[in-house]
Amino acid sequence: MKLKLKRLKLGAGRPIAFIHEGAARKLNLHLGDRVEISHGRKKIIALVDLVRERIKPNEAYLSEEITSFLKIEPGDTIEVTLALAPISARYIAKKLSGIPLTKKEITTIIKDIVSNALTEGEVAYFVSATYEHGMSLKEIIYLTESMYKTGKSITWQKGMKIVDKHSIGGIAGNRTTPIIVSICAAAGIVMPKTSSRAITSASGTADVVETLAKVDLSIPELKKVVRRTGACLVWGGSLGMAPADDKLIRVERLLSLDPESQLIASIMSKKLAVGSKYVLIDIPYGPQAKVSKKRANRLRKSFLDVGKHFNLRMRAILTDGSQPIGNGIGPILEIKDVLRVLERNDPPKILEKKSIMVAAEILEMTGKSKKGQGKSLAKKLLDSGEALNKFNEILDAQGRKKGGLKTAKFKHDLKAKTGGKIKSINNRLTNYLGRILGCPLDKAAGIYIHHHKGEKIKKGETLLTLYSETKNKLREAINFFKKTKIISFH
Repeated sequence: MKLKLKRLKLGAGRPIAFIHEGAARKLNLHLGDRVEISHGRKKIIALVDLVRERIKPNEAYLSEEITSFLKIEPGDTIEVTLALAPISARYIAKKLSGIPLTKKEITTIIKDIVSNALTEGEVAYFVSATYEHGMSLKEIIYLTESMYKTGKSITWQKGMKIVDKHSIGGIAGNRTTPIIVSICAAAGIVMPKTSSRAITSASGTADVVETLAKVDLSIPELKKVVRRTGACLVWGGSLGMAPADDKLIRVERLLSLDPESQLIASIMSKKLAVGSKYVLIDIPYGPQAKVSKKRANRLRKSFLDVGKHFNLRMRAILTDGSQPIGNGIGPILEIKDVLRVLERNDPPKILEKKSIMVAAEILEMTGKSKKGQGKSLAKKLLDSGEALNKFNEILDAQGRKKGGLKTAKFKHDLKAKTGGKIKSINNRLTNYLGRILGCPLDKAAGIYIHHHKGEKIKKGETLLTLYSETKNKLREAINFFKKTKIISFH
């Protein structure tokens, strides 16, 4: 059926066609069905949403994901036909039965996720199947390869040793990346670091660096920055690498599931896409971390096995994830922590210690220092100001932003009702508290942690300072803190 495009600026995050109920009846379409939309030689699969008013039976609204792909304008004519379920839906049903998938089957599923040929419901079945039945090493390798090859990748001059690091996440204030990249780049290591925005935490590395510089670079812009400085700190979502990952993560968030196989494939596909030859994986473990120590050890082995298949020089380290790492939680508060470490200005001790430790692993792995001497070199690069200079070089090359780092308009101190020794600080609840305050969208919002696990405090001492741009969010956060046990004492 031919329909005329009517203007509607809508970014839905996926291709959606809004069709009049009358036209849908003629095409035998129902809400959520797939349709193929074509204009000229271009075609795209979209999901159907039904409309009763504001458009005529011969008209359609299309989300911007469709109009930009087909390069069409209001008034243009499109062809809409019913699209049958792809064969990948059968492969998902096979995995739901607990039967391992072949390379061809996994590749087909990932290609169909990228092209939106599978509905979110079908993607949810795939996520559930891999969570329930797991994946063999072969399946994880196939998944990694298909996720990597269905997106863009970066090529470098022959012989360049590209180095990368990645944390599996989940730990509040774990903003080691800008510090590690600055130390390693100051030592002459090439690190084109792509990072994510916050998914469930109060902020991601991209959210934090964005307070000082542009992070949404294109691949040519990224390469220009790396040629100039030896490193970068950019948002991976702007590069079009491993696009299936974003779609899988969105469904995983809705289901509150985090399949181990997809966690590994997600990270490794992005390392391959950026052209990495040396990779360090940080696996924090603990009671409120993403993984227990037992699962962390299993993950470590899987990462190393997958890395070996792709001929990567890899290290995977287990780190303490029992409490927040820095003092600041939230984009501006976290970048202030980073600057305190780089500027050698009363740095947060846990953040400084972990950054030096991880940087040392990379320095030794790449041969920039001898075994056992990585920590002394990392500290020397910090103390001399070389790491800070490199950080500033990177910010300038990416496009430094003007303005200061002001915290949010409203703040409130939460004080200890009793004295004692801090037994634990709950990571998950701390991240959730940060989001209540407005993080990561409100970059000035967040939490400042005055005391960490193991410290003795007196009654009336400030435990946390909360920052928010609105009184309502601040009040909601205070109430949440009172109802939950974010900090516990011996």
